[in-house]
Amino acid sequence: MKFISIIILYISILSANALQESINKADPYSLLRLSKGVYSGNIIIDKPLTIEGKDRGVIIRGDGDGTVITINSSNVTLKNLTISHSGDKFYKIDSAIRMNRCKECVIDRCRIEDSLYGIDMNMVSDSNITNSFITSNNREIEFRGNALKLYYAFNNIFSNNTIQKSRDITLNYSNHNLFKNNQFIENRFATHLSLSHSNIFRDNLYQYNSVAIMIMGAKETKVINNQILSSKGASGIGVVINGVADFRFEHNIVKFNAQGLYIEGGEKAKGMKRYIINNQISYNKEAIHFHQSIKDNTITHNKIVGNIEDITKDLPSKMESSNIIEYNYWDKYGGFDENGDNIGDTPHRVYQYANSLWQYNHNVKFFYASPIMSLLNFISELAPFIEPHLLLEDRKPYIHLSL
Repeated sequence: MKFISIIILYISILSANALQESINKADPYSLLRLSKGVYSGNIIIDKPLTIEGKDRGVIIRGDGDGTVITINSSNVTLKNLTISHSGDKFYKIDSAIRMNRCKECVIDRCRIEDSLYGIDMNMVSDSNITNSFITSNNREIEFRGNALKLYYAFNNIFSNNTIQKSRDITLNYSNHNLFKNNQFIENRFATHLSLSHSNIFRDNLYQYNSVAIMIMGAKETKVINNQILSSKGASGIGVVINGVADFRFEHNIVKFNAQGLYIEGGEKAKGMKRYIINNQISYNKEAIHFHQSIKDNTITHNKIVGNIEDITKDLPSKMESSNIIEYNYWDKYGGFDENGDNIGDTPHRVYQYANSLWQYNHNVKFFYASPIMSLLNFISELAPFIEPHLLLEDRKPYIHLSL
């Protein structure tokens, strides 16, 4: 081990790719400790190995073409490194780090910058990405790569990372991964799941993303105790839910978004699909936006406060009987509690009056929040000339906050 350390201290002053030569010469499970300096990238690791920066300021820099570090072996650790300057070709998935068909790897206290993709994980399992910072190149967001790209990746843990100003974080066919205590800031789709099951997102901060979480075709996903704040733009969305089964959304804070939750309810399969429980959904333009049907939802014990619209739906259809909606606190509830049990004596019903016509006819949106729409809405509530459309009914609304 002493011999390896001496070699690494020496190669830090060489211009050739002596780091690759040292990797090739090292025995499996060796530790290569790098002193402060810039090391040539485009390296390949094909054996169990640890590369650790002994000091701050250890940079492994690519030549601007291809991937900076390629890992083709299990039991590889990268620690305390800055990894930068990958190529810029999308079709090659040029990345700071590419991990291929490996397991039990660790990336800890690394900084990834000035690269197209951050970490490309192809068939990776039982690995940890921790305490790291990942950003992209400085192009327009659609020309950046994904900070994390998981494909057939299982049982990995991502914790205490900051991912900022990248394009997306994607999981495809990737199951049983845990994301905990991470920060996702100023990305496009901060988390995008497709056909990926049994993943957990806990205690993360999502802020200033275009869409914080998008879940499509996923089973048994858990989103618990996250802060989902300030999705960017007039169409910024906190959470998009489409084609899920046994989706658990609990103890989250969803605030300051154009749409808090966007729920696609057109699935044909029967059975309870979404459990939205004990969340604070507040100060959004729309708290919950339903597309097509309102069905197969359990919505209970949520605090729904300060939103311009609590419930909206963009296609006309009735709320179906397959929902369980009760014990939520709605600041717009106008009922009473004569027996003092903190449950409203009458259900809380959310209707669609004249001022919601823009949801079906966007030509009307020009008049949204205008005096004429407010007047039509007031008249409709006072003396309806047509029956308003019932969107949602909470049969046991809370009178006082109990969350």
